[in-house]
Amino acid sequence: MKDVIIVLFNDFETLDVFGPVEILGSFKEHFKLEYYSLEGGNILSSQNVSIATKKLSEINSKDYILFVPGGMGTRELVNDVKLINKLTELAKNAKYIITVCTGSSLFCKTGLLDGKRATSNKKAFAWTKSLAPNVSWVQKARWVKDGNIYTSSGVSAGIDMTLGFISDLLGYEIAKQKSIDIEYEWKEDSSYDPFSEVYKA
Repeated sequence: MKDVIIVLFNDFETLDVFGPVEILGSFKEHFKLEYYSLEGGNILSSQNVSIATKKLSEINSKDYILFVPGGMGTRELVNDVKLINKLTELAKNAKYIITVCTGSSLFCKTGLLDGKRATSNKKAFAWTKSLAPNVSWVQKARWVKDGNIYTSSGVSAGIDMTLGFISDLLGYEIAKQKSIDIEYEWKEDSSYDPFSEVYKA
């Protein structure tokens, strides 16, 4: 059983979180989902979904899955030293790190993506690249895996990446069946990315 530490902040993108949550949360024997924010309390998504969270300082486990979504809230949070320091600390105790959309834009400020391959939302790709020039940003990718770090392109790409993560951990057949169960057409090829052409960086 792995704890999934879901880091939330105001103006997170709802589907960034709840697409992957739909998948991870259905494997109750493998994953326990927990919602956290820097100060705890109710957090609102960009679509006004309210989630009750615990304080990040209350985390005392190790070998968890650290999950960082994106959303408009990341635009200011990339300059939030307190949050960045906390993410850096949490990442060191994580078994896996997963970011969706501009979650990688936020996480790259820890410096832990330097020298690694990663991707992000293509609409915000130029901005993301400017934040961390030492990251090997992959322009055309639905998601990227480098070691224990998974990063995805924008919003719905988090669903494809999470199914890829399940495939890596539990096997392809299990991931494929899950995509059928939720009636989702899984983009199994991590390099599939038509949006990289729509939003040229």
